Amino acid sequence: MSECNHDCSNCSQSCSEENRPQFAQPHRLSNIRRTIAVVSGKGGVGKSLVTSLLAVNASRRGFKAAVLDADITGPSIPKMFGIHENATSNEESIFPCVSKKGVSVMSLNLLVENETEPVIWRGPVIAGAVTQFWTDVAWGDVDYMFVDMPPGTGDVPLTVFQSIPIEGIIIVSSPQELVSMIVQKAVKMAQMMNIPILGIIENMSYIKCPCCGEQIKMFGESHIDAVAGEYGIPVLAKMPLVPEIAAICDAGSIEDIEQEFIPAADAVFTD
Repeated sequence: MSECNHDCSNCSQSCSEENRPQFAQPHRLSNIRRTIAVVSGKGGVGKSLVTSLLAVNASRRGFKAAVLDADITGPSIPKMFGIHENATSNEESIFPCVSKKGVSVMSLNLLVENETEPVIWRGPVIAGAVTQFWTDVAWGDVDYMFVDMPPGTGDVPLTVFQSIPIEGIIIVSSPQELVSMIVQKAVKMAQMMNIPILGIIENMSYIKCPCCGEQIKMFGESHIDAVAGEYGIPVLAKMPLVPEIAAICDAGSIEDIEQEFIPAADAVFTD
């Protein structure tokens, strides 16, 4: 039996209302208007960077922004925002940490004693932890929540798509030809789960020569336009590799980036 994709219109099964899959209920103190997932078919393409920059852009535009770090085994969001303290809780709620400029963040790194401690859990346990970030965390009022997904199409992405009402996804890729195949896997998973794809962002498209300003394509020619065209998906941005950005992220100061590195924000923030 195939996994349910929540699209009852084309389904041959006769599920009663009570047996149809339901999204998990958010915490009673959460009022989340829109939820966007940022996905990638493989690791190391800058998915967490894109997630963080989108949240920063949302905050600058006057929206209440939040990041749910679903990359349980490789959480990097807190470090980018300079958050190193633990989240607080009471008997019925976990409270997200808040960045210097007001972005709410929840990550497993905010719940462990040592942020360098590895998480050696099996898939179902990891997926359950992500669901708890939705059901047990008192997010308060949030205009845009961004879910930083782990790479691939395994347990956690499936759990997120089935448990959390994702309104759309952004796919992050890099220019290598191999990535084109992996991007297509992410596209097809989103289509199978009946979740709209807002677009694709290509990271590390080029590096700009500091002397002459020429764009140097260190990974060769991009293939993202062909892949996006095949599926009718817009390319929202082609981001350069900027060494200074890595240093800013390592310093936990991503909110201090002055430039708008993601013009894709216009496609996301529809208010």
